Amino acid sequence: MAELDEIIHQPLRLKIMAALNALPAEVGLEFVRLKKLTGATDGNLGAHIETLAKAGYIQVDKAFVGKKPQTTVTATAAGRGAFARHVATLQEIIAGKQV
Repeated sequence: MAELDEIIHQPLRLKIMAALNALPAEVGLEFVRLKKLTGATDGNLGAHIETLAKAGYIQVDKAFVGKKPQTTVTATAAGRGAFARHVATLQEIIAGKQV
C-alpha cells in the first residue's frame, strides 16, 4: 500500500487540494474564494498555499484587477496526481486493507 502524502494530509491542505481537484484542469480558485471554502485566516491559508507551491502541487498566479491584487491558485498535474494517490490510499484504509 502506498503511504499517505504528508504534505496533503494536513487538514487545511487537504481541503485546498480537494477544492482545486473538483475543478477542471487549468482552472483555479481565487484566494478569497479558497479562504471562504476552507474557513482559514489569511495568514494560515497563505502559509499552507506556500507549502503546497514549494512541493510543486499548486501554481500561484498574482495579478491586479483594477488596483486590487488578485491571487489565483491552480492544482498542477503533479498536485493532481499526488492528490489522487492520497485519496486512493485513504480508500484502501477505509476498505480495511493492510496498512
